[in-house]
Amino acid sequence: MSLSRLIGGFVSRHRGSYVASAAMLAGVASCTVWVPRKIGAMIDGLAAHRLGQHDLLIELAQLLALGLVIYALRVGWRLRLFAAAYQLGVELRTRFYARLSAQGPAFYQQQRTGDLMALATNDIDAIEMAAGEAMLAGFDGSLTLIMVVAIMTLGVDWRLALVALLPFPLMAWAFWHISSHIHAASTDSLERFAALNDHVQESLAGVRTLRALGLEQRSAARFGELAQQAADASLTAQQWEAAYEPAVGLTLSSAGFLTLGLGAWLIWQGQLSIGALTSFTMYLGQLIWPMFAAGWVLALIERGRAAWARLQPLLEAPLSVDDHGTLTSVTPGPLVLDGVSFHYPGQAQPALDQVCLMLPAGHTLGLVGPTGAGKSTLLRVLLRQITPQAGTVRWNGHRLADYTLATLRAAISWVPQESFLFSATIAENIALGRPHATRAEIEHAADMAAIDDDIGRFAAGYDTSVGEKGITLSGGQRQRVAIARALLGASELLLLDDALSAVDTGTETRILEHLEALRRVRAASSANASTGTSTGNANFSAIIASHRLSAVANADLIVVLRDGRISEQGSHAALLAADGWYASQWKYQQLEASLDAA
Repeated sequence: MSLSRLIGGFVSRHRGSYVASAAMLAGVASCTVWVPRKIGAMIDGLAAHRLGQHDLLIELAQLLALGLVIYALRVGWRLRLFAAAYQLGVELRTRFYARLSAQGPAFYQQQRTGDLMALATNDIDAIEMAAGEAMLAGFDGSLTLIMVVAIMTLGVDWRLALVALLPFPLMAWAFWHISSHIHAASTDSLERFAALNDHVQESLAGVRTLRALGLEQRSAARFGELAQQAADASLTAQQWEAAYEPAVGLTLSSAGFLTLGLGAWLIWQGQLSIGALTSFTMYLGQLIWPMFAAGWVLALIERGRAAWARLQPLLEAPLSVDDHGTLTSVTPGPLVLDGVSFHYPGQAQPALDQVCLMLPAGHTLGLVGPTGAGKSTLLRVLLRQITPQAGTVRWNGHRLADYTLATLRAAISWVPQESFLFSATIAENIALGRPHATRAEIEHAADMAAIDDDIGRFAAGYDTSVGEKGITLSGGQRQRVAIARALLGASELLLLDDALSAVDTGTETRILEHLEALRRVRAASSANASTGTSTGNANFSAIIASHRLSAVANADLIVVLRDGRISEQGSHAALLAADGWYASQWKYQQLEASLDAA
């Protein structure tokens, strides 16, 4: 879709505002072009002594009234047109945000956050200007040009009009040459601003790392370099936009010179009155706005085209994960992976290779293995953040792809390795998935996540603001707040991706005991379902991925992943008896724990 089709469709949807604005602009143009003719008639009347004092006052009062009408119409069309034009920015930002929200991790691996922020602000502003100010300036300038030229030709003197228009073809060529450079300069300016925005976002997000490594000066120098590049690119674009002004000035100066020369000769020959030449000169002056409007419109359109060329590919980018499922509810049942394989682009080895396992409803699965074994990748497959190249995953007999993404993700609570907290209170972060949860429910979830005591030591308690990304909390506190958020969701499946790595073993034990108690409560709820006394989601299942083997020791099934393949599986006791990787790693971790205790 081109920018013209985008704006055309928007104008069609808001035709009422645009038509009303066009009508008011037409009124302004009509009143404006009538003024020189009125003044010319007054001058001829005064020169011929036909206009008395009383008549002159009436004429002046009519001009004043005309000015008031023009003022009112100008205010009116601005209110109507800009109120509509700003809606395009709202629509594009809403559409852009919705598209970004639907994209998966693969999309964001190829995009820069700062660039996306620049697109949502600077680029959409440029498109909005093209739909608003460019449209009004284009219509107003074109209408004024047509009316002024028509009156100059038909109402004053066609010979003067013909001479006055002689320099205009040269101005048209200059406009074409300038606009082609503005498009390239605007594209470069937008891209430079995006790079600057990206650097600022990354620097602020990693400010503690920059300080720890003493890289403040290097980051500041890089910022200065990017800021200078952005300024230079913006200046280049502005310089090309400013080139319209001398082109207009030279054209109108040439037209004025030719007009005055021919007009003086016609007056000398008695073929033109002084009032008519005055009117024509005023009309020529009114051509200044249409010419400047043409340059302004071309600059806004070219900048809008450059912005749309950057925004459109992202709006139309295919979703990294298809959402064509039709099932809108999840009935708890066994989770089965059959021959699941996944290969990251550019990687020599598969992240998952023919993984087969089955987790009955209401059971807990432990995922362990060396770093890079595929544990997190397996959880991402279950979340449908990525799609395996081979194999299928079924939940209660249905493929995961058969569920809508909203349904599937609402049925899964996920605590990732890096817990993300929003800049809000602790209570608001815990209740993120259930914003209407009561304080008692929030506190119960926090107690299950072993964070309630920590929260109680804060002066504001649950109303403590955690800062951006939870910066005021420790790593273990952030993890436990995220676990409390997941438990409050009361979903059918809980995924913990090394979510206990930042807590001590005692706290880890408390959390796991609470999870086991929750599972027993859900199992009892399932058993009572037939009597109508069931509460919450029954058959609560959990998958715990961890480097710390003590976190999965009580799991119903433990799976050891190595190089994307299942190398061992069984209960804790069975794996210890097998004397494989799990057993050796267990002995090492137990020895390490005993040395730490000593």
